[in-house]
Amino acid sequence: MGVYEELVARGLIAQVTDEEEIKNLINNGKAVFYIGFDPTADSLHVGHFMALCLMKRLQMAGNKPIALIGGGTAMIGDPSGRTDMRRMMTPETIQHNVDCFKEQMSRFIDFSDDKAIMVNNADWLTDLNYIDVLRDVGAHFSVNRMLTAECYRQRMEKGLSFLEFNYMIMQSYDFYALYQKYGCNMQFGGDDQWSNMLGGTELIRRKLGKDAYAMTINLLLNSEGKKMGKTQSGAVWLSPEKTSPYDFYQYWRNVDDSDVIKCLKMLTFLPLEQIDELAKLEGSEINKAKEILAYELTELVHGKEEADKAQEAAKALFGSKSDTDNMPCTTLSDSDFTDGAVAVLDLLKKCGLISSNSEGRRLIQQGGVSVDDEKITDVYAQISSSAFEKGYVIIKKGKKVFHKAVL
Repeated sequence: MGVYEELVARGLIAQVTDEEEIKNLINNGKAVFYIGFDPTADSLHVGHFMALCLMKRLQMAGNKPIALIGGGTAMIGDPSGRTDMRRMMTPETIQHNVDCFKEQMSRFIDFSDDKAIMVNNADWLTDLNYIDVLRDVGAHFSVNRMLTAECYRQRMEKGLSFLEFNYMIMQSYDFYALYQKYGCNMQFGGDDQWSNMLGGTELIRRKLGKDAYAMTINLLLNSEGKKMGKTQSGAVWLSPEKTSPYDFYQYWRNVDDSDVIKCLKMLTFLPLEQIDELAKLEGSEINKAKEILAYELTELVHGKEEADKAQEAAKALFGSKSDTDNMPCTTLSDSDFTDGAVAVLDLLKKCGLISSNSEGRRLIQQGGVSVDDEKITDVYAQISSSAFEKGYVIIKKGKKVFHKAVL
C-alpha cells in the first residue's frame, strides 16, 4: 500500500483536484506541500492536531512540509465557518502567537536540514502594493464566482465586510508565492477552504502556466470536526499550560464510541491491521480502544512520561480513586474564602470546570457535581475550609472528570 492509498484507507481525504498526479507526487516523496495556520491564539489546539499528524506522516514518507503561519492573513480574518467578523489583532499579538506556534510545531515536524520549512505570509503580504494586487492578482478572480463559495454565501445574509472578502485572494496569493519561492506544488486544508485552495491553483495556472494541486482533509478540520476539540470549559489546547496532559488524555478517553476507530485511523500511527482488530471490540471492551487512543495521542503531544502519568492517574481514579498525584489541580488561597467557606459555584469556576454560574446551576440540578464523593444538590452550597483538613478536596464533574482543589 502506497502512502496515498494509506491516507485513503485511514479516511483522511475528502476531495482532490487531480488524484493521479497527487498520488504520484506523494507516493514518490515529491510533494512540497503546505498547510496554513492562522495565529489567532497563543497555542495550537485539537483542531490543528490532524494537520500536524498529516504533515508528520507525509514527511516520514519523504515529502517536504511547509508550515505557513498566517501572520498576514490574520490581520484580515477568515470568514469561513463564522457568523461575524473576527476580532482584529495587533501586530504584536500576532507575532507573539507566531512564536508560540513555532515552538509547538517543532514537536511534530523535523525542521532540520531543510526537511521542512516554516514561513510567515506577512513576509510578502504586508509589502504588497494595492494597485499591483488589483492589476496582477485581482484581474484573475471573478466576483460572481467568488460569491458562490460556501465561505461567502453563509455570511451574505448577516453581512460580509470588504476586508474579509479579500481573504480568498490573499490565500490564493500565498500558494502562488510559495510556488515561486519554494517550489510548493500542493496545498492541504479542510473542506471549508476548498474555494480558497482552488483559487490558488487557478492563479498559478493563469500567471505561470504551471500546475499545482489541492487536497482537502476529512473529518477533524471540517464540518464534523467543528464539534471536536471543544468541551464545556472551552477548547482543548496542545499547550500543557492551557490543557493539562491529564485533561488532554481524558478528552480522548471520553470520545464517543462511534468516533474512536475513526480517530485511531486518522490521528495515530498504529498499523491499520491493529486498528482493524480493535474495531472488533464491542460493549464495554471499546474502552480498551479508547485507552489506547488517549495514550497514543498524549504521548505524541506531551511525551511518554506525561502520557504514563495521565494513564496511571486515570486508572487510579476509575479504580481505587486513591492516587491523586497526577490529577489536575487548582490551588486556593485564603482570599477565596469568605467567613471560612467558599461557594461551590465559585469553586467550580476557580477550577475551570464551568464557564458561568448558570452552567454550574444546571450541572448541580442534574446531579453532576460531587465533592469528596458527596453529591451537591444545593446550588447555593458552601464548602467549609474544614473540608480541606487533609489539604485538598476532590471535585467530580459528571461521571469522568476529576479535579483536585488544594488549600
